[in-house]
Amino acid sequence: MNRRFFTRNLALGTAIPYLLNGQKSNRRHERLALLKPARLNRGDLVALITPGSYIPDAGLEKAVKNLEDLGLRVATGKNVRAKYGFVAGTDSQRLEDLHAAFANPEVKAVWCARGGYGCTRLLPYIDYHLIRKNPKVFIGYSDITALHLAFLQKTGLVGFHGPVAQSSFTPYTLEHFVAVVMEGQATHTIPLAEAYANPEDSLYKFSTLRKGRVQGELVGGNLSLLAAMAGTEFGLDARNKLIFMEDIEEKPYRVDRMLTQLRQSAHLHQAAGFALGIFAGCGPEEGDDSLTLQETIIDRLADTNVPAVYGLSFGHISHQCTLPMGVMAELDTEAQTIRLLESAVR
Repeated sequence: MNRRFFTRNLALGTAIPYLLNGQKSNRRHERLALLKPARLNRGDLVALITPGSYIPDAGLEKAVKNLEDLGLRVATGKNVRAKYGFVAGTDSQRLEDLHAAFANPEVKAVWCARGGYGCTRLLPYIDYHLIRKNPKVFIGYSDITALHLAFLQKTGLVGFHGPVAQSSFTPYTLEHFVAVVMEGQATHTIPLAEAYANPEDSLYKFSTLRKGRVQGELVGGNLSLLAAMAGTEFGLDARNKLIFMEDIEEKPYRVDRMLTQLRQSAHLHQAAGFALGIFAGCGPEEGDDSLTLQETIIDRLADTNVPAVYGLSFGHISHQCTLPMGVMAELDTEAQTIRLLESAVR
């Protein structure tokens, strides 16, 4: 993902207590039993936090309005207006808001106002015992992938790869968010967003890389984050999983590099199938000596010999569905759908 910033070291400041506590969780744990949060209802209190990059005033105002329009009450994190360089406050400030949201018994969901760099810095220092004791709906995408994957592996919590609070809540986005998170349908089919998108919008183009129908545990997220977590205790293990991935503004050679990294670290060749979203702005520029995005993906995934598609309606796009991490799902390349085989909430 194009961050538009150079990574630089940040002072840890008051994060030291969290660092010392976090050192207890430096080994890879076996997968815990799946932990489903209670469904979200109108009138519920939602904590709005910024665990990654800073959000400007206009974005925060839009985020609050979006949630209130859903009939939810909003409590912004104590440090939601904090800023430390390009991240939303120091590590300790962002951890404080994350922990406070899960610890508050009145809060029924924790919604990330935006994504952006910073989430991976928090992973070793999160109180996973606190989160497991207080399972709640946790929502976001992009860099929030890091938290979803860590929560699933360390606590078993089902997280929701869906719109951040400042996203554009189109009718398609709302329909599938409500069905998955608020209604908690026992099975739910997620089709393409063709009926909602402009027919001339070249983003919403579906293609089948390998035909088939397959079931598996739904796991994945943003490709850049999955690659960034490779080799850590929080890294992706694709074995027997239905892997979903998306990204934005990455040239094909960088997509190649990240998929190659995951092939060598995450057992991609043993995945059950691949459900790829929309990789907005990831094509080569005119004049580049490059494969196309689709040629790159085929080159890196074709030898897995499992069902795979590109162009499902999730990613850095307006019309995005909500995908629950950890639940059983089915990819049907002929129907061009993902079908959730169980409720993601209780």
